[in-house]
Amino acid sequence: MRSKAPATLALLLAALNCVALPVGAQTSVQAPTAPPITATGKLAATDGKVWGALVYAVADKSKLTGATEKAPDLIPDLAERLAKAFPFTDFEILGQHTQDVFREYESWVVPSPELFLKVDSKGPADGGGLNLHLQFWRQQKVLVKTDTILRTGSPLFIRGPKWRDGQLIFILALKSVGGK
Repeated sequence: MRSKAPATLALLLAALNCVALPVGAQTSVQAPTAPPITATGKLAATDGKVWGALVYAVADKSKLTGATEKAPDLIPDLAERLAKAFPFTDFEILGQHTQDVFREYESWVVPSPELFLKVDSKGPADGGGLNLHLQFWRQQKVLVKTDTILRTGSPLFIRGPKWRDGQLIFILALKSVGGK
């Protein structure tokens, strides 16, 4: 499935009906992937930096797992935005990851060992932001492929599989545009 849509709309993609994550599925913030080295021995150029998170959403606060990770100040009204886009009232971050988006090289946002996102830059977008090709993965299987424009302050929400008594949601947000 391929679609082009600006990230200003809450892009909701159904992935799977079920997924098995271990009880202690929370992961700490992982170190970004090391920049690739080009054939000339230089570090690969970057087009920007993204933050990704795997969120557990429920309608009953007592069903939360107790994960204690906090979102960066990148999206101060994250819970309110999620509540507008999804039929849930309570959200917690199970894992998160900040990653450079490399020019001409793939980048991986891996907030969980089960669900992660491959990000390929297609360059800067007209009017700001980044043109991206995304692949949403569960272990070794690609669930969804899409092209989008990610802009600062306009996160992309990807509806993931149902899990326990709620829903998993993958969030991707643009932290910065341009190289280091």
